[in-house]
Amino acid sequence: MPTFPIPRTLEEAVDPEQMALLVYDMQVGIVRQIADGARIMERVQRAVSAARDARMRVLFTRHLSLPHELMGASQYRMAMAWQKVDRPELVKPWFLRDSPGFALAPELQPRPSEAIFDKLAMSAFEGTPLQFALRDCGVIAVALVGIALEIGIEPTARHGADLGFLPILIEDACGAGHPDAAARSIESLRFAGDTLFTDVETFCRLLAARPRSGPR
Repeated sequence: MPTFPIPRTLEEAVDPEQMALLVYDMQVGIVRQIADGARIMERVQRAVSAARDARMRVLFTRHLSLPHELMGASQYRMAMAWQKVDRPELVKPWFLRDSPGFALAPELQPRPSEAIFDKLAMSAFEGTPLQFALRDCGVIAVALVGIALEIGIEPTARHGADLGFLPILIEDACGAGHPDAAARSIESLRFAGDTLFTDVETFCRLLAARPRSGPR
């Protein structure tokens, strides 16, 4: 029999010392593409505020576009699909590093104690130091909020589970560009069984009930 804890419920998993909040791609150019972007922003802000109050680690991602000269076949395919064009020469890199759309939304400015990871892939773990940073801090569970559920948050949850982390999806703080696709993502994650689900209200309540550690 194992001698280590096996968290199976939200109450068992919510421990600010061993949990991080990952804010996925809440960028100016992405939030404005979502019909209910303002509602998602308000709920993400609540989750971030609760995590900060509980001294939980908070991390952010940004989706990065490379200039045409550095784009490869997979990046062109992805951009052509997103932008609904059929020729590579019609692709416009939406999220170049210095473009206005690349920046995080002004309502969500990271603190000096928080980190931003820029990525090219959909999973926040692919090609970033995220896994290293989480393991180095002893984090075992990752709460997910942001945009978009059906594009990048589902792959991040799956990848995180494959790496041995416990994904916790804060459903009502995850925006989607396509509601039906987002519903399928949630159904798929529920079927797989290695993700826990909650909402902002419950997440904030559980964090508020935990004893607070010293300043981080």
